Amino acid sequence: MLEDVKHIFKLDPAKDISDEDLTQICESETDLIIIGGTDGITEDNVLNLMSRVRRFSISVALEVTDKDAVIPGFDHYFIPAVFNTGNIKWQHGLMLEALQEYGQLIDFEDLSLLPYLILNEECKAFKKAEALEVTAEMLPHYINMLDKMYQTKYIYIEYSGRYGDPELMKTIRSHAENSRIIYGGGIDSRGRAEEMRTYSDTIVVGNIIYKDVKKALKTIIK
Repeated sequence: MLEDVKHIFKLDPAKDISDEDLTQICESETDLIIIGGTDGITEDNVLNLMSRVRRFSISVALEVTDKDAVIPGFDHYFIPAVFNTGNIKWQHGLMLEALQEYGQLIDFEDLSLLPYLILNEECKAFKKAEALEVTAEMLPHYINMLDKMYQTKYIYIEYSGRYGDPELMKTIRSHAENSRIIYGGGIDSRGRAEEMRTYSDTIVVGNIIYKDVKKALKTIIK
C-alpha cells in the first residue's frame, strides 16, 4: 500500500476541519489520506470524515485504534502495533480483537500491520500505549529486530506533535535495510519536510493542518 507513497496527510476524526481546508488537503498533491487519532475516536466521527473525504479522488485509509470505529469503505486499513510498549495489548492485542470481530469479513490484501516506535515520551500516544523509553543505545536493536528479524514492511517512527531528533533518524536510516521508514511528528514547514525525507521513505503530516493549512500544503515534496 505504501510502496510508492512519499507524503501522507493524517486527519483526526475527533478534530474539526472546515470544508474549505479539507478541499485544499484532498485536492493537493499528497499521495494518501489516513484517518486516525489517539482518543475521541467513534464510529460516527470516522464515518462523517470518511464521507467528506470520499467526495474527492484521493485514496483514503483508516488507522484502526478502536475496533468499534471500524467501518467499510476505506481503500486500506492499518493496524498499529507499538513495539516499545510494556503492554502486549498495544503490540498485537488490537490485531487479535479486529480478527475476532471481523475475521470472516476481512480481505487480507486490504489490511497491513503498522509497527510503531513512539519516541516522544510526552505525547498522548506514548502514555496511552504504555510505551517504554527507547534510548539511543537501544534504538539500533529495535530497528534491527523489526527490519531483519521480523522483516516488517514498515517501521513507523512516531514523534506525535514534536519534531524528531535528526541524529536518531540518521541511526534509524543506517540500520533499516529492508523496511520502509515512515516518519511522523512536528513537520510544519517545507524545510522540516525536506530534512525528514532524507531519513525516511514516507512522511506523515497532521497537526499543522489544523493550525495553518497553507503551511501544511508546503510540506508536500515531489
